[in-house]
Amino acid sequence: MTTTTGLSGDPDIAGGPSAGAAALECEGCGLIARTGAPTNFDAHCPRCGVLLERADRHGSGAALALAVAASILLGATLVLPFMTLDVLGQQQGSRVASGAGGFADYGLWPIALLVLGTLVLAPALRLGLRLVTLVGMGWDQPPRWLFAAFRWHERLRPWAMAEVFLLGAAVSYNQLANLATVEVGPGAWALALYVAAQAAADGTLVPQTVWRRLQDRGCLADPAALAQVAPRPWEETQVASCPVCRLAHPGGDGQPCPRCGAGLHHRKPAATRRAWALALAAAALYLPANFFPVMAASKLGQGGPHTILAGVAEIAHAGLWPLAIIVFTASIAVPVLKLAGLAVMLVATRRGSAAALVARTRTYRFIADIGRWSMVDVFAVGILAALVKFGAVASVVPGLGALFFAAVVVLTMLAAEAFDPRLMWDAAHARDREAQA
Repeated sequence: MTTTTGLSGDPDIAGGPSAGAAALECEGCGLIARTGAPTNFDAHCPRCGVLLERADRHGSGAALALAVAASILLGATLVLPFMTLDVLGQQQGSRVASGAGGFADYGLWPIALLVLGTLVLAPALRLGLRLVTLVGMGWDQPPRWLFAAFRWHERLRPWAMAEVFLLGAAVSYNQLANLATVEVGPGAWALALYVAAQAAADGTLVPQTVWRRLQDRGCLADPAALAQVAPRPWEETQVASCPVCRLAHPGGDGQPCPRCGAGLHHRKPAATRRAWALALAAAALYLPANFFPVMAASKLGQGGPHTILAGVAEIAHAGLWPLAIIVFTASIAVPVLKLAGLAVMLVATRRGSAAALVARTRTYRFIADIGRWSMVDVFAVGILAALVKFGAVASVVPGLGALFFAAVVVLTMLAAEAFDPRLMWDAAHARDREAQA
């Protein structure tokens, strides 16, 4: 259900001048809307249906409690034993962060740094920034830099991938169980609890509520600039919007957002060119990512290289069809669908097509959110490489395919981030105006 009103006379404006409510730009279609005061209902764009603001049903107290719980569980996850492998009486243990070492040991430093960043650094930094922001908001005189802390909290959101790693752990456990005796350590259970706590924390924290409270307390990048334009920004013929807090502002491109300090832009700079370049680079790397083996596994001299598709077949052969379908979807289908979907949207934007605009906007949100799950195979290979180190008895060596595939995942995520779905609506409106003229 939405708290915004219907469209006004201007096709790019929804709602009216309600005091105290910040104007937000829909990141899906570019509609300028005022969501008004917080209610018990989610606010959706009346034009394309994209979520503008979630209802704050729990308050900052629940968000802070869950953030504290998630922080404790993350600490336990990182220090407790994760898995132990027993091969013919020889044991090898690992922790959650050992996957990065599994790649580093074989010289694949780019993947090692990626795993360390997405599994340890991004989640830890994000939790720390969340705790600082929520605690600071409760002080009588909150520090002015809180807006910057929460801005980086939001920017790190897609790169914190503990839940993806948990699925990768399930994949690796299946492959290890066929190789030797596996003992799941307390770190694995702590990881599962952390993922649940973090999901609950994300569901409880409402970013727009945080921005509103920071704004009320004067924790802004430029309070004077916000006060000058906040009452009537919809009168401007063209506004710039913040990519982080989504504040609609009549300032020019490149100016800092008066609320969070991020650079304002009417539309993402060079969005179509950057999206095309990144998508084509990902497509070029997708073939070697599936051609070269992601790892080579051996036990007592038997075994050999494994590609991504071979890994899916092995899981299916073990009878774990639900897991095989999940891995196939995340590692093979999702990259292809993302690249195909981005190509369709880019071509449609170029042509100014007005067909299925709402469906294309929702498809964009889907592929932007799901792309990170393709990291499941990268995480699984890292876990296996860190655990299976028994020389001639048993070993797993990460292959060049893992490096190519990790690059594909990162490039497709960046391509989706670079594209601006509002351009699809702009192009359709421009073509419609040309037809009417």
